[in-house]
Amino acid sequence: MTYQEINNLIPQYTEAQRLQIDFLYCEELRKHSEKVVVLDDDPTGTQTVHGVYVYTSWEKETFDEAFVSKNNMFYILTNSRSFTKQRTIQVHKEIAKTLADTSAEKNQPFILVSRGDSTLRGHYPLETEALISSLLKNGIHMDGEIFCPFFQDGGRYTYNCVHYVRQGEQMIPAAETEFAKDTSFGYHSSDLREYIEEKSGGRRRASDCFVVELQDLRALKISKVTSILDQVVQGAPVIVNAMDKEDLKVFAIAFLRSMSHGKKFICRSAASLPQVLGGVSAHEFLSKEQLRMDDNQAGGLIIIGSHVNKTNRQLNELKSLTGKVKFLEFKVPDPFSREQLQKEKNRVLKIAEEQIKKGVTVAVFTSRKVITGSKEVSESSLEISVEISDALTGIVRDLTIEPSFILAKGGITSSDVATKGLQIQKAYVLGQAAAGVPIWRQGEEARFPGKPYIIFPGNVGSDSTLREVVERII
Repeated sequence: MTYQEINNLIPQYTEAQRLQIDFLYCEELRKHSEKVVVLDDDPTGTQTVHGVYVYTSWEKETFDEAFVSKNNMFYILTNSRSFTKQRTIQVHKEIAKTLADTSAEKNQPFILVSRGDSTLRGHYPLETEALISSLLKNGIHMDGEIFCPFFQDGGRYTYNCVHYVRQGEQMIPAAETEFAKDTSFGYHSSDLREYIEEKSGGRRRASDCFVVELQDLRALKISKVTSILDQVVQGAPVIVNAMDKEDLKVFAIAFLRSMSHGKKFICRSAASLPQVLGGVSAHEFLSKEQLRMDDNQAGGLIIIGSHVNKTNRQLNELKSLTGKVKFLEFKVPDPFSREQLQKEKNRVLKIAEEQIKKGVTVAVFTSRKVITGSKEVSESSLEISVEISDALTGIVRDLTIEPSFILAKGGITSSDVATKGLQIQKAYVLGQAAAGVPIWRQGEEARFPGKPYIIFPGNVGSDSTLREVVERII
């Protein structure tokens, strides 16, 4: 089925309806003072926002600062997609307790969003279950869980509860894409009701899910949607169908009204819902001057760790810039060896520094074969991915020259570059370099204070987007 074929099946908003939606949406936002707290399982979740802060720790001091900030929302980068199951449960329980304590101390209510992958990878439902149980122990009861993986900038849509990944004009059910074959977070169901049952191991049944229908959103049946939300109890999932950002605005009106009725929800979503709940406006892509921010004549550094097919195609397209960009393959040892990995890191670092000093931009990419371990596949593959990412991060950490820009591609890679390589503790989200490609301004504590850091998700953009962004910078 094509995107247009699905669109033809549903009524489109009139201009008058869009104006009405904006009025009601802004009216509801004005009535609410909750702090929107987004726990991001990798750094790419800031791909729809600007003018907000992202923190890379979840200490009490972090929450204290964020809760008294004038900003109505903030992000906490957990990087939990790289965690083991036990680690992510532990961390999310700790965060929930700190969040509950801070909220009570500051007398500041909150809306909690667990931001996950728009192609359904990640530790779900472990993370939301850990948050809900820990919040309950600390006196905060959640009536339900909003499940909304819609992300228009990345071509992720939900229609009739089936989640689709748009490829050109074709709408591919998510379970039929390469993302569903992920060695750490694979799945078999595109229908989100069945997906939730599958990922929960049957703890949650497909029949337990509430559904917000697209037809009701398009007809502006806000009272009906609010009534559905008012009925949700015992942490039941609520699936939100969406084909347009306006759908999320209509949903947000009902969501906020239900909250006014006393209902409390945790949200598991992709990057679009936090933008809507936070009232963040659209923003133009940043210019070359904003991407570089100074006249540094050194070369830039591009780190590519993602292995999805889209990244491979984008890397091949980027190679058309050979002559302007020096390409260095980081050869991951096979069979895997930590000692050989370290030697390879040192080799690549030496060459990269020489080129960057000459004013040449360097693109470091890992060998494209995915290396897996001998243990249970999902955990072992994840551990090896983390070790490879650590080695790549070491290149950034050990640089003796400041590049004119740094771009990292891939979720785990970009998080490790941020926290371990650049040592960012707090960053300001400037905006996007392209649709779904966020840019942070590094904090004063970072390796290169005030300089931009470009985070390029592995699964975002057309085949030419990476090349176009790099071309614009250099």
